[in-house]
Amino acid sequence: MCSAPGSSLDLSIPGICEGYLMKRRKYPLKGWHKRFFLLDKGILKYSKTQQDIQRGKLHGSLDVSVAVMSINKKSKRIDLDAGDNLYHLKVADIMQFAWILELLRLRLLHDQRGVLHKLIAIYKRTPSMNRHNQRAPSVADSMAEYFDASEVIVCESSSEAEASDESGLSDITTTSTSDTFKFAICNTGRRTTLPAPGADNSHIGIMTILYNNIGKDLSRVSMPVALNEPLSLLQRLSEELEYSELLDTANHIDDPYERMVYVAVFSISGYAWASWRNRYKPFNPVLGETYESHREDRGFHYISEQVSHHPPISASLDSLALWENLKHFLLLCLLSDQRWKYKFWGKSVEIISSGLVNVNLPNYGDHYEWNKAVTCIHNVLSQQRWLEHYGEVVIRNTQSDVCTCKITFVKSRYWSSDNSKNEVQGVVLDQAGEVVHRFGGLWHEGIFCDTLSTPKCIWKPNVQPEDHFQFYGFSHYARELNELMPDLKAVLPPTDTRFRPDQRLVEEGKMTEADKKKDEVEEKQRERRKEMAKRGEEHVPRFFRKDVDDAGREVWLYNGTYWKLRKEPGFSNTENLHLY
Repeated sequence: MCSAPGSSLDLSIPGICEGYLMKRRKYPLKGWHKRFFLLDKGILKYSKTQQDIQRGKLHGSLDVSVAVMSINKKSKRIDLDAGDNLYHLKVADIMQFAWILELLRLRLLHDQRGVLHKLIAIYKRTPSMNRHNQRAPSVADSMAEYFDASEVIVCESSSEAEASDESGLSDITTTSTSDTFKFAICNTGRRTTLPAPGADNSHIGIMTILYNNIGKDLSRVSMPVALNEPLSLLQRLSEELEYSELLDTANHIDDPYERMVYVAVFSISGYAWASWRNRYKPFNPVLGETYESHREDRGFHYISEQVSHHPPISASLDSLALWENLKHFLLLCLLSDQRWKYKFWGKSVEIISSGLVNVNLPNYGDHYEWNKAVTCIHNVLSQQRWLEHYGEVVIRNTQSDVCTCKITFVKSRYWSSDNSKNEVQGVVLDQAGEVVHRFGGLWHEGIFCDTLSTPKCIWKPNVQPEDHFQFYGFSHYARELNELMPDLKAVLPPTDTRFRPDQRLVEEGKMTEADKKKDEVEEKQRERRKEMAKRGEEHVPRFFRKDVDDAGREVWLYNGTYWKLRKEPGFSNTENLHLY
C-alpha cells in the first residue's frame, strides 16, 4: 500500500509505503521470510507484523537517503546498502513495484530530478494495474532505458548469504575471570616489523572502480596495487593457525562435549585478525601459486596451493591448505577447501566462503567439519571502514553423533553500541538437542565458557603491536608470514608466494614498481591460460587432487607429495612452474 501527497508523485515531500515484503534471512544464511515494512519520511523500518511496527518494536531501520540501491529486475530484487545496514528485499508481484518507484523518488529527490521526471512519465504511460487482460511493464524494466543516476544501479547479481534477526543466547555472560588464558608471544628469532609502512591509498578512486563492478565477483576485478597488503590469500588462510594450541588442548580432553568447545573456540579464533585489517586486501594468488609455513617453534607445518582460478561455472577462487601437527606424528591435520566470492553492494563488500574446514583429532578418531561465517566490510568507500562477521556456523563430528555445535556470529543492529559489536555465541548440543555447554564473547576480545566445571576464559587474542595501524594492521604473527630467510630460499619451490615480485615490492614500499610488476604477473597468467587452451589442456594442481566424499560432494585432498619432494630430490631438481 503506497500513498504520496499531490497528484503525480510529489518531489518535495516523502511519501509513505507500507506492507509485507520478502527479506533475505540472516540465519542460517539462506531462504527468505515475510516482514512488514514501513517507509515514512525517508526511513525504512521493518518488523514481523504491522502491530509490532505500531508498538515501536522494530527489527531494523535504514535511512534510504544515504543508501545505495541496486535492482535485479529478473528476480524482483531490491538491495539497499546504507553502509551500516545491508537489506536484501524481494517483491512478490508487479503490484509491489510501487515500492521501487517510491524508493527511487526518495533516493533521487534533490543532485537527480531530471531522471525522476522521466520515470514518472513512464509510470503514467503504464497500463492500469487493474486491467487483468494486459501485462504491465515493470518500473525496473522501463528504468533501464533512461538510467543515468550514479547511485541507483540495475544489476543481475545478488548476495548469497546474510545473518539473523534473532540474537540467540541473549543471557550468556561474557565476563572474564582472573585466570584469563592468554597465549604467550614467544621470541622466535623472526622479524618484528616490515621493511616499510603501509602505503597511503586515500587517493585511489575506489568509488569509480567499485561502482563499475556492482554486484559482481570482485575476485575477477583487477585493483590498483596500493589497495593490497603484502600478503596473499594463501598466507591469509594460514593466519587461522595462530592459535593452534587450542586444538592441541582439544586433542587431550576425554570429554567429547568439552572437546567440542575447544574446537569451536579454535574456529572463532581464526577471525580475530579482522578487527584491525580493513584498509587493504590480500593479493589474489595466481594459478599454481603455493605457500609453505614450516613452524617447528609452533609444532606444525602448512602447505597451500591455488588449484583453480575462475572456472566458468562457479567463477570461484579455490585455495587448498593442509596443516599437519608435528607433535602428533603428522596425524593431526586441517584441510581447508576455501571457495571465496566477493560481492559489492554499493557501500559494503561481502566476502563469502562456500568451502568447509576439516580437522582431525587422532587421539579420539574425531573428524570435525564446519562452514565459514560471512565477512562484511562496511563503509568501504570511506576511511571509516569497519568489518564484521555474521551468520551461523555448524560444527559436526563426522565420526560420532554424540554432540554438535552451533555458533552464531551476531549481526550488528542499528541501535548497537560499539561495546556490543562483534558478538559471538555458541552452544554444544547432545543427541537430544539439549544444551550441554554455552560459550560466547566478542571475537576480537575473547571467548568465555560458564558451563564448564570451572567457568573460565578459553581464549583471548594476542596483544597487537603498538604500531599495527602503520603496518597494515598486521599482528606479530602476520609480520612473519612473508619473511624470506636465507635458509628457505634454497628449499622453497619457485611457485611460493614469497618469491612473487609485486608482493615483495609492496612490502618494501615501492608502489610504482609494484604496479608495473603486478600487471606483468597477471599478463603472464593470461598468456599461460591462452597457450593451454590452444593445446586443449587443463591445469593440474601439483599437491592436491580432486575427489568425491561419502556425501557425494566434490572435495580436494592433499596428495602427500610436497614434503617428500622438498626433501628428495629438492624442488631445484624438479620440473617447476615459473609463474612470476
